[in-house]
Amino acid sequence: MIYRVRHKTAYAYGDTVLLSHHMLHLTPRSTDRQKRLETRLIIEPEPAGPVGRRRDYYGNDVAIFELTAAHRRFAVESSSLVAVDAPTLPAPEATEDWRNIAADIANNNDTRTYELIDFAGRNEHSQVVEALRDYVRPSFPEGRPILEAAHDLTCRIHEDFDYVPGSTDVTTSVASVMKERRGVCQDFAHFMIAGLRALGLPARYVSGYIRTVPPEGKERLVGADQSHAWVGVYMRDAGWIDLDPTNACFAGEDHITLAWGRTYADVSPVKGVLTGGGEHQLKVEVDVIPAETDPARDATLVA
Repeated sequence: MIYRVRHKTAYAYGDTVLLSHHMLHLTPRSTDRQKRLETRLIIEPEPAGPVGRRRDYYGNDVAIFELTAAHRRFAVESSSLVAVDAPTLPAPEATEDWRNIAADIANNNDTRTYELIDFAGRNEHSQVVEALRDYVRPSFPEGRPILEAAHDLTCRIHEDFDYVPGSTDVTTSVASVMKERRGVCQDFAHFMIAGLRALGLPARYVSGYIRTVPPEGKERLVGADQSHAWVGVYMRDAGWIDLDPTNACFAGEDHITLAWGRTYADVSPVKGVLTGGGEHQLKVEVDVIPAETDPARDATLVA
């Protein structure tokens, strides 16, 4: 499936911004199951100089720029063309015993331990780590294959937690989500990641988009698709497998990967440091539209 993805973020400031520096994670990744064919950025007001581009520590594409003209409004729109395939998944019951992976990471016996330590060795939720272990343990009995266990945990989170838009924000803690049993996709992703790490398993936060299908007979609303978040779980021979606890499913052809890191803080779509500005209002619009395009006629893969 080929999608046209549009992500627009607009800020209206209460006071004048004299100077600002921004970093964007708005360029979809190219992965084994996804090819980015094109990405364009529109930034208003215009940056003071060329937009810098680089890869961050986790291999995500980042755009960096500064605004030196005084302004009261700032908007950035990313438009991407992305080809997405459904993942090829191993049989869950045929994957490795989860304890072997956790033990080898803990004992530095995995050849990728250095690369994985950020996703397994740090747990900023130490105050609730025992409660996290208690929650995830029923999905991870001794000897259970890791993909079978991770999928079971995904389904349990979907069943036990209520999806309530507006009930949390980016600062909401895992402890609060666990207590209230409600939140949104980033909360469920953070909770699942923290639980997996409490068992010593590498897990990463995946930022992206999911195509939504309107009810039968209804028109899709422009801007009604959403930024989304899910979880990547390391399975050694099977690589990283993505699971979506918000929807109790594997990330599939409707999931478009933007970036990944330890938590949301690593992959926030728009970050900035401002001089001035005061209070602000934020508006975000996302559209994910199947593109009626012959991929052979599109731009070649952007590295």
